[in-house]
Amino acid sequence: MNPFYDALETRAPDEREAALMAALPQQVAHAQQASSAFASILAGVDARAVTSRAALAELPVTRKYQLLERQQAERASNPFGGFAGIGFGAAMPRVFASPGPIYEPEGARPDYWRMARALYAAGFRAGELAHNCFSYHFVPAGSMMECGAHAIGCTVFPGGTGQTEQQVQAMAELKPAGYIGTPSFLKIILEKAFDMGVPLPSLSKALLSAEALPPSLRDWFAERGIHAYQSYGTADLGLIAYETAAREGLVLDEGVIVEIVRPGTGDPVPEGEVGELVITTLNPDYPLIRFGTGDLSAVLPGSCPTGRSNQRIKGWLGRADQTTKVRGMFVHPGQVAQLAKRFPQIGKARLVVSGEMANDQMLLQVETTETAPGLAQLLAEALRDITKLRGEVEMLPPGSLPNDGKVIEDARSYR
Repeated sequence: MNPFYDALETRAPDEREAALMAALPQQVAHAQQASSAFASILAGVDARAVTSRAALAELPVTRKYQLLERQQAERASNPFGGFAGIGFGAAMPRVFASPGPIYEPEGARPDYWRMARALYAAGFRAGELAHNCFSYHFVPAGSMMECGAHAIGCTVFPGGTGQTEQQVQAMAELKPAGYIGTPSFLKIILEKAFDMGVPLPSLSKALLSAEALPPSLRDWFAERGIHAYQSYGTADLGLIAYETAAREGLVLDEGVIVEIVRPGTGDPVPEGEVGELVITTLNPDYPLIRFGTGDLSAVLPGSCPTGRSNQRIKGWLGRADQTTKVRGMFVHPGQVAQLAKRFPQIGKARLVVSGEMANDQMLLQVETTETAPGLAQLLAEALRDITKLRGEVEMLPPGSLPNDGKVIEDARSYR
């Protein structure tokens, strides 16, 4: 049996990169033409010149709060804020809503969210029944997984959330090959089945998402004969990365261009450094260009032992929006990045906020080999100029700060 969903997964990395970079200027031009939002965001950009990652990195990052703001501003005339490239009708069979609310279109193309690749890597095959316990109302998760399962050739039972005893009964009688949903709900179902004295021997695989899957819980599933795999995607972008049998990070999907940038900026970080995932999707119906997910991750070196040749990421490592309030003032990661750009002699920078209630203290930690006197004072002055707050400065040798993607660390006591 073929272990790969298609030939794209094993193509040479340089072949993949050439194909992505060839598609990139076309997608930028399409976004400018089909999306009024990107016509504004990318005004003056020559799409024909965006043929490399360096050129892509020059374009602005659009973050989720900005998408929400534009949707809210234009809601009376355009519920998608001008980001969608399609409108109501046959081209858009469904619309979903995520918290905010942010409205997301679902196009009519098969496997619109590209989840089939993740399901296939998790062992789902044509002719099987998949028990889908993601929500089918408001949010797109249920539909995302169902569309992918249908593309493989699976039948889907739309279990949705809740009604645990009925879920157990349906599994016992329909005998699905696998479960799709959150890890916590799968655990609840299995515990309920045990309490009811109902065996579920048909369940042998699971594609899990939306929550962390700690090794202890993965082992708990394995003890019950279920091989669990993770996937990472969003309601805006669809699939971004998925787990394979190698269990070494998540392999990137073939339909996205992924960058990892320093939080608060659009500047790509060196390979292996933790930063914010920024995605450019090749989806023509919702052509998001440099969309900031707000999630932290890092690129893993090498390729997947299964033979899939695309880059891998470590998975979800936290949130990139580290905005915090200090002495009544908001301090943003972008302000720390702005300060760092003023001083080319420093590398990584981190702002540590400490103290107790009503006694906030700021310490700017910077990595540098510079020993010239006065640099610390200049950094302290720049910190005050940018944030309007006073802080101390600590000079550190390169490699001192942890590789965790944190630009602002809130170390205050809230007891």
